[in-house]
Amino acid sequence: MVLVFPFVLQVFGAVALVGFLSFRNGQRAVNELAGHLIDRTSEVVNEHLQSYLAIPQKLNQINAAAVRRGLLDVRDRATVEKFFWDQMQSHDLTYIGMGLTTGEGVGVARYDGETITIDDWTANLTNNITTYATDAEGNRTQVEAKWFYDMFNEPWYTEPVAAGMPIWAKIITGNFPTGPYISASASRPIYDAQNQLLGMIAVDIHLLKLSEFLRDLNVSQAGEVFIMNREGTLIASSGTEQPFKLVDQQVQQLQAVDSPNVLIQTIAKHIQSKGLQAITDEADFELEAQKEPHFVNVTPWRDAYGLDWLVVVSVPESAFMAQIHENTRVTIALCVAALAIASGLGVFTSRWIMGPILRLNQASKAMAAGDLSQVVEPGTIREFNTLSTSFNHMVEQLNRLVTELEHSKDVLEDRVEERTSDLKNALAELKRTQAQVVQSEKMSSLGQLVAGVAHEINNPVNFIHGNLNHVRESVGDLLEFVHLYQQQYSQPTPAMQAAADEIDLEFLQTDIPKMLASMQLGTDRIRQIVLSLRNFSRMDESEFKAVDIHEGIDSTLLILQHRLKAQPDRPAIEIVRDYGSLPLVECYAGQLNQVFMNILVNSIDALEERDAQRSYEEIEANPSCITIRTSVLPNKWIEVAIADNGSGIPFEIQQNIFDPFFTTKPMGKGTGMGMSISFQIVTEKHGGKLECFSTPGEGAEFRIAIPFQQVPVSSL
Repeated sequence: MVLVFPFVLQVFGAVALVGFLSFRNGQRAVNELAGHLIDRTSEVVNEHLQSYLAIPQKLNQINAAAVRRGLLDVRDRATVEKFFWDQMQSHDLTYIGMGLTTGEGVGVARYDGETITIDDWTANLTNNITTYATDAEGNRTQVEAKWFYDMFNEPWYTEPVAAGMPIWAKIITGNFPTGPYISASASRPIYDAQNQLLGMIAVDIHLLKLSEFLRDLNVSQAGEVFIMNREGTLIASSGTEQPFKLVDQQVQQLQAVDSPNVLIQTIAKHIQSKGLQAITDEADFELEAQKEPHFVNVTPWRDAYGLDWLVVVSVPESAFMAQIHENTRVTIALCVAALAIASGLGVFTSRWIMGPILRLNQASKAMAAGDLSQVVEPGTIREFNTLSTSFNHMVEQLNRLVTELEHSKDVLEDRVEERTSDLKNALAELKRTQAQVVQSEKMSSLGQLVAGVAHEINNPVNFIHGNLNHVRESVGDLLEFVHLYQQQYSQPTPAMQAAADEIDLEFLQTDIPKMLASMQLGTDRIRQIVLSLRNFSRMDESEFKAVDIHEGIDSTLLILQHRLKAQPDRPAIEIVRDYGSLPLVECYAGQLNQVFMNILVNSIDALEERDAQRSYEEIEANPSCITIRTSVLPNKWIEVAIADNGSGIPFEIQQNIFDPFFTTKPMGKGTGMGMSISFQIVTEKHGGKLECFSTPGEGAEFRIAIPFQQVPVSSL
């Protein structure tokens, strides 16, 4: 027993330790895998919501713009219904409709998800709406139904009127012959060119299609994905249960806590106990539901038109732990079996083997020390010979397994390294795309703000500017009359002379014309600034337009004038315009202005960085200068070169200047996306070239080359 017990204890301990470590590593892997799966599912749902729910608002924006510009006559309902029918063919929508302030309207519907019908209604509220079937070309074929419809009591019409802007109206429910109908309406007011309200336009999406999308995700056999709003109403779910109930044959949305799905009900109650309005950021937690742990992720989802939903993803721990528990049971069984076998063999062999066991013991100790080359020589005892043979075979097997294990380790490390590299690349691409979207939104918002400010300033300035000439003429006539009066009455009365001295009449006669001239110069300057702001603000134009490149450059320079003019610590930065004779160039004017802005801002930053190390006298002796040169290239191309006389760009930095997130500026001063986005605008959007030429110590030059005419490509 003294010989057998340590051996048995060692076998049992080794197997138990391996089983325990395997179980713990499996649990850790499950937690990481569950987190990745939930995060990826949330991302997929958020991306689908973003793309799917953006379509109605975009169509409304396009249709409202067509009405305002006169491209779509709302009174020509035959043309309008064909227009809506074509849009219904291009998008997976449920309804597109328009209601006028006169009470009339027209709409195109796909209530059953397949068949398209046309609704046409009048202001007369008695059976005022007629539903028509359509053929493959969108023509009316036959009347399907006549029914009563009062759009002035419908949320899609009344709520945007009250809000005065595009919104998501209250969710509409109904039990139609085609089946339950639960839709969200994107509604927007429409105006004519004189900004008179014409009515409302709306696009509906069937919310049950969101449930179909969630079911297709197939998170896991027992996992669940559902969407609820801030009032706790269930919007969609991946379960087989419907997110509504029928009460007196009327469709009513369910509260998530009342869902027939026990898992959804349990999770919703837990979330409501924490406060639905308190959830502002993504949250992860574990919850006991249906007698087993679940991993739960809650992500808020919002849009700019009033939707505020919560996306909930739940995955049961058993989906990952079943195999681990099975392996644990096998490990325990093997441990018990190994213990029993080792004890029996040990007791049996200890009675018959005395001397040979010492050699086996020595060989075992050597193997434990790492020497796997041990071989036990056979002796005179048959049982020991069998044991020694088994021992030697075990050594061979162990050597082979160690070799295979080392090989498997190398293969696994290579796979892990490859996967890690893929994830890093994916993360970098995601960050780059996100930064591009943020930058694009910033520039679009800047363009809208600048256009609005320019419009608001332009009206009063035009009024002042238009009246200055009349004021100048009237003041001139008045001064001439005063002068004539002085000539005719050279000896004024004492009271008149005292009044003239008090107001300093002689000074006023010379100063008033000067003040009017200064006011004329001021209004001219303001009008020039407004014109430049309006030219620069064309950030959201979605089509190529033939524009004057010089006008865009000058507008950008005017906006940057506050940085170019003289400062207390330096003179003004000189601008040299070497403009060639350029034709009108087809381009995205706003985006090209963004490229000019990025390059000019970088040049100004470089010059200011160098001037900070020079005295005022040194700067005056060798002033900072930006030269802008334009010219026509062969093959119907134009070139814009922007050069500065700064410190230049080192060669090692020039290799990465157009890479995303690359910047040499301090933290918080630059994102590293300006030149990357500029490069994409020039090369991808305009099919041109953007090159950098710089010699350290001699400044830098950026050359933009684009063709006269463009072939439209997809926007960034």
